[in-house]
Order: sequence, then structure tokens, then C-alpha cells
Amino acid sequence: MRRRELLIDGDLRIDVLIDGSGPALVLLPSSQRDSLDFDAVAERLAGAGFKVLRPQPRGMARSTGPLAGLDLNALAHDVARVIERFGDGRAIVAGHAYGHFVARVTDLNHATSVRGVAVLGAAARVMPPGLTEALDTAADPGRPRTERLAALRKAFFAPGNDPSAWLDGWHPELRDTYRRASAIPSRQAWWPVSNAPILDLQGANDPWRPESTRDELQAVLGDRVTVRVIADASHALVVEQPAAVADALVDWARTLAP
Repeated sequence: MRRRELLIDGDLRIDVLIDGSGPALVLLPSSQRDSLDFDAVAERLAGAGFKVLRPQPRGMARSTGPLAGLDLNALAHDVARVIERFGDGRAIVAGHAYGHFVARVTDLNHATSVRGVAVLGAAARVMPPGLTEALDTAADPGRPRTERLAALRKAFFAPGNDPSAWLDGWHPELRDTYRRASAIPSRQAWWPVSNAPILDLQGANDPWRPESTRDELQAVLGDRVTVRVIADASHALVVEQPAAVADALVDWARTLAP
């Protein structure tokens, strides 16, 4: 059964969707999007025996908190508070695209709270050109529908997958705030470091993660990283192939220590 809780911590309000019961697993959404993108994945994970926690990012739904000077450290603190309050102090943290920055920094700053980190649709360390522009077009409701659909197909959805559902659900008013937040701490501070095991789950057709970069994280962190590739999926793999994403998460999670 799905329920919704509001975590209050001073001037911070975190709106948290909760599905199921069992070991905690946190799902963090991609750039300018909220946690509702995980509906189908969360349902499957809950059915497999996990307590799925979906904190809405600051500025979305009922989540509020200081946005001036926001950085990944603050966003990771939000996740750690959710784990403390609703996850019995320890959880797997899975981040989709932008959410993987937050997941990795949560592991960096709050290692005792993190059993494992799953990065879903994580971009290559050096992002290919043109994709950020496609993201901005896709997220802009003022652009023509045809342009937005073309951008979604280019940057987010594999051939044959319908991108129209992602015409809605964007928060472009938060674009610059979260883009600035992603720079602190620098990628060099967290990218080559991991306290917890990592699942690197990639869409086979993801332009943000060219095939030549499949093993770049594993090359740095070795056997702490498990690489899995989801067929018929691009950067939006959590909505393109939710069953395959959930199955991969469950299979890997069951290999982790409590």
C-alpha cells in the first residue's frame, strides 16, 4: 500500500512517497523531474519485499527548503534524513541520471546510511555534446511539441519507445538552481570514490552513455561495480523498461550485505 509522509526538519519539508515494507531502497529522480517517474518501478520493488522511499526534490510537490546556495551536499543530507526517519537508518540509494549525483554524494558523506548505490542512466564522465541542449528543449513547455518530441527521442527514448508521456512532469523553473547545485562538490570529489557497492545500470541505447564508456566506472572502482545493460532503453530507462529495471535492482540488492 502506498502512503505519503512529510518529514519536517527546521525549515526543511521533504515529501516522501512510501511503498511496501522490508529493507529500505531510496529512489531519486532525474533532472527537473520528480519521483512520480518511478511509479511502476516502485510498485515492482515493493512487491519484491522492499520498502521503497521516494523523497520529492526541494521545490517539487510538498518538498520545500532553502534553494539559495543549494548543492549536492545539502541534497544528500535530505536523503540521509529520509533514511534515518523512514528507512531504519540504512538503505540502498538508487539515483536516475541527475539523481545519481545525489546518490553518490550521499554515499560519500553518509557512508553508514548506505548499503549500496545504484546509478540508473548515469551519463559518461565526459558528457557527449548537444545533449544538455536537447534536455533544455524537452523540458521547455513553451517550445513547439514537435521540437520537444524530437529532443526526447534524441536524448531520452530508444527507437520505438513513445516519448509523449515526458511532455509533462518537468520543473524548468528549477533548472538553473539544480544545475548549479550539481557542481558542488566537484565530480572529482565523488566520481572515483565509493564506500558502498555500486550497480551501474545503463540503457543500451543511451546517448549519454556511449557503448565505449560502458566500463569506465568499473575500470576505476573495480569489482565494487556491477555493470548491467537494459535492452530497448535509453536515458529514460526507468519509464521505458520499468520491469527490467526493477528486476535488475532486486537481483543485485539480494547480493548485498545487510
